[in-house]
Amino acid sequence: MAHDVKSQLTTLLQQALASVAPTATDTPIQLERPRDPTHGDFATNLAMQLAKALKKNPRDIAKQLVAELPPSILVSKAEVAGAGFINFTLDARAKINVVRAVLAEGESYGRSTQGGWQKVQVEFVSANPTGPLHVGHGRGAAYGASLSNLLTFAGWDVTREYYVNDAGRQMDILGLSTWLRYLEQHAVAVPFLPNAYQGDYVREMAKQMTAAHGAKFVRQAAEVLAGTPGLPEAERADDEAKRQRDQHLDALIANAKTLLGADWTYVHQHALSEQLADCRDDLEEFGVHFDVWFSEQALFDTGLVARCVDLLEKNGHLYVQNGARWFKSTAFGDEKDRVVQRENGLYTYFASDIAYHLNKFERGFDKVINIWGADHHGYIARVNGAIKALDLNPAKLQVALVQFAVLYRNGQKASMSTRSGDFVTLRELRGEVGNDACRFFYALRKSDQHLDFDLDLAKSQTNENPVYYIQYAHARICSVINQWSGDFATLAESDLTRLDNPRELALANKLAEFREVIDNAARELAPHLIAFYLKDLAGDFHGWYNAERMLVDDAALRDARVALAASVRQVIRNGLAILGVSCPESM
Repeated sequence: MAHDVKSQLTTLLQQALASVAPTATDTPIQLERPRDPTHGDFATNLAMQLAKALKKNPRDIAKQLVAELPPSILVSKAEVAGAGFINFTLDARAKINVVRAVLAEGESYGRSTQGGWQKVQVEFVSANPTGPLHVGHGRGAAYGASLSNLLTFAGWDVTREYYVNDAGRQMDILGLSTWLRYLEQHAVAVPFLPNAYQGDYVREMAKQMTAAHGAKFVRQAAEVLAGTPGLPEAERADDEAKRQRDQHLDALIANAKTLLGADWTYVHQHALSEQLADCRDDLEEFGVHFDVWFSEQALFDTGLVARCVDLLEKNGHLYVQNGARWFKSTAFGDEKDRVVQRENGLYTYFASDIAYHLNKFERGFDKVINIWGADHHGYIARVNGAIKALDLNPAKLQVALVQFAVLYRNGQKASMSTRSGDFVTLRELRGEVGNDACRFFYALRKSDQHLDFDLDLAKSQTNENPVYYIQYAHARICSVINQWSGDFATLAESDLTRLDNPRELALANKLAEFREVIDNAARELAPHLIAFYLKDLAGDFHGWYNAERMLVDDAALRDARVALAASVRQVIRNGLAILGVSCPESM
């Protein structure tokens, strides 16, 4: 197993180090896999680390370390390279033994204890429930779900959480938009505002209200609509026109809340419930599951927002200006101070967000991971500042940024504006290319890198399509095993010494890397590393499959090759499971 090999090599180097530099035995030993396989299986820069302290040429130190290495059946060759690297080439038997480990451990192969079963909360998606999820949200969902699976695989106790923004202005706008569409259905003449939500889903919610309650919510419509500021001409798009439209919209919302009373509460709750249910269903169908759906409104209902703001004031981090309460955010590296309570007494979104983070810390998580859209980059400093101001440990918070994906269909960029209703939904994308392609393509880039989602490639059944290429490797192996028709339970007992050609040894080496990939990916919050690894593994397998016959007449060689193929299949399954991608047995 790769971890055993690395630990054994580390032990050998520690013994050599004790002889060469007994005063430097606490020097950390780093072992990496060379990019060029001709440089061996592992390399260390230990000699270069020691050069300054020992005041010697690193190549000379490397030669001394190699000379002092204890003999081991693990290593077939240790040599000095370059400016002082030590390259290790493993014995063939050491490489191929990974096959037994994979077959023995099965779906547990690659799991680690890196997380020590510490509690980590991963909060992701958390899109305002104001409309269907679009393809941009899909990337955050795929990343968050894959990361959660990865951290669980690496030994963390993971809680997956969705923060429901059900208490803010956007939900009020959605409620008002639904009510205005409802009035249209009952022949009440009212201009539909350009800054309201435009999509057909709003009309559908209005139709549901009509079907269930008839004209009940038309009452007092005239009073609500009267007395609101005038609207600018529809074609005007300047800042002043935008301000006037927002003023008109906010006045309508205020009137509706006051005059409709319980009817407004129903309309608001109806819109929220419908969109939240649609979001839940969409994500579940996408294979994205949440343990907790946390309501922003609960932070107000429990008094936590007020308590949080009072605590900031008690700690000396607030001041009053023009009747509003401001958080001294600039004292913590933010570009300007932030309002937490307006002059009218209403708390800002930032105030509830601070309270939400206080709640996270009070729930006792060892680590809190926020997955935010890249446009929230500037938000990190103020949240970190608020955590410090509450006398909490900001080191427990880690923010992973996700760039929105841009979908290209037939070479044309698709629009994704929820407010205008002109966007491609995640459900539409999944229906077109399937969940597997969606989940894998979203994982093909580091989360904070721009992603162009090539729809035509995702639908193709060619080797250029990476998810198809990996799944085809899995299906090929299933076919081989079905044709072999031997006793699968005995595969681990095969004579693996028969696997001695370069392709087979390289494939075994690649299998051994899986543990390292898991640990590195978990440490860096980078599930895309698993996608890259699986592409390489599938490529190594296809190359071997095309070069060698699997089911040869020589029974011992046949069983050994089937064992190696079965190990590849298992690692593909383990990796794709983390990414939320299926493993078809035939294609």
